[in-house]
Order: sequence, then structure tokens, then C-alpha cells
Amino acid sequence: MKLTVIGCSPAWPNPAGAQSGYLVEGSGRLLLDCGPGVLSRLREREGWPNVDAVVITHFHLDHWGDLVPWIFGASYGAGREATRPQLWLPPGGAGTLRAFGRQLAFADAIEDVFDVDEYAEGTTFAAAGFAITPVRLAHYDEATFGMRVGDGEHTIAYTGDTAPTPKLTELARDADVFLCEATLAQPEPGEDRGHLSADEAVEASRAAGAKRLLVIHRPDELALEPDIERAHDGQEIEL
Repeated sequence: MKLTVIGCSPAWPNPAGAQSGYLVEGSGRLLLDCGPGVLSRLREREGWPNVDAVVITHFHLDHWGDLVPWIFGASYGAGREATRPQLWLPPGGAGTLRAFGRQLAFADAIEDVFDVDEYAEGTTFAAAGFAITPVRLAHYDEATFGMRVGDGEHTIAYTGDTAPTPKLTELARDADVFLCEATLAQPEPGEDRGHLSADEAVEASRAAGAKRLLVIHRPDELALEPDIERAHDGQEIEL
């Protein structure tokens, strides 16, 4: 099982950075999220992305925006001969994507490019040779899901975006790698939370017993303590 960080920027790109995209490879190839800059980075590795499945955690642009050029490129450009990956979306996500497509002129091409399906909260599904369990997290009022990805031997847990929630323990329990967002310098005041601080990410990782914490979705300008590992674009981890 191999993990490659394609992009790990927050909602605005870090210098020369791509936004959320994480490639997991084993018996198949799985892309977790596809934010702006991810398609370009994948094309640096191969002429057109050769993946079996794409899973989107939620519909904030930094996590799905490069599906739009992917659809155009697979319809009219370099991806015209590519195989059709599965595209797994949150509950109701197929309608959401089509609604964006009607506004941005790609609605009629979605099913030509992707085999679209929706996952259900807490229900494990198979994609790209992995068992994937979506765990509902807390991200303002957006329906957001962390992903627990396993191959029978190893597990990668990925938060997408989240505020503190007891569900993080379920998501990351005993994971070999915990990709955990830490967007904030300090916890946000009030009850309407959408993100974690670094201290909260560390706390969540320890509570879950994760073997390795990798902080993602963090602005470059926010320092981390030396003992906290920050992800970087292009990083590869073999499990």
C-alpha cells in the first residue's frame, strides 16, 4: 500500500501548492479528493491520470474543483482514450455535481467520463481494490465525510475537513497513517466550527491510537512544533 500526497493546501493554495488530493495505490489506484491543482500534478506523473476510482469527501471547491477540467479533458483533450474511473460522491452528490454542471457546461459529459455512485454514511464500499468506510464528520453545515481506507493489512484514515468530533476516534482508530487537517492557529471561538488546530489534531490522533500523524490542509505560514509531521506535496509513504 503506497500513499502519495498530490496536494495538501488549505482552501487557498500554499506557494506552488495544489489543494486536496491523495493517491492510494495497492492492487488498484484510488484518489481521495481532487482539488484545484491536483489534475496538473497527476499529469506530471503520467499523460492522463490512470486511476480506478475517485472519492470526494465534500463539496467545498478545494476538495473537488479539478473534476471540472478532468471532465473537459476526458471529453475533448488528452483523456479522451482513458478508461472511466468510478466517482464516489457524498449522499445526494450526484445531483449536486449535475447542478454545478448545468451552470458550468459539463453536465452532459459527467457520465461519459465517470461511473458515478454515492456512498452512504458508515457503510463500507469497495473501490480500486480497497475497503473504504465513510465516517460523517463536522464541517460547518456541509455534509462532510472522513475516509477510512484499508487493504486488509494496512489502514489510512483521511479527515478531509472537520471540526473536533468524537467521530475522529472512530475514523482513525489504530490507523497506520492518519491524514488529519489542522487549518487553524487557534481554535475558532463559538460553536460553529469547521476546522482543527494542530493541538486538536494531535489529541485526535492520540485518542485514536493512530501510528503516524500527518498534518494536512495547513497554511505554510503557520508553524508546527518540531515533533509534529507536516505533509508536503509529492511526499510518498510505503506501508
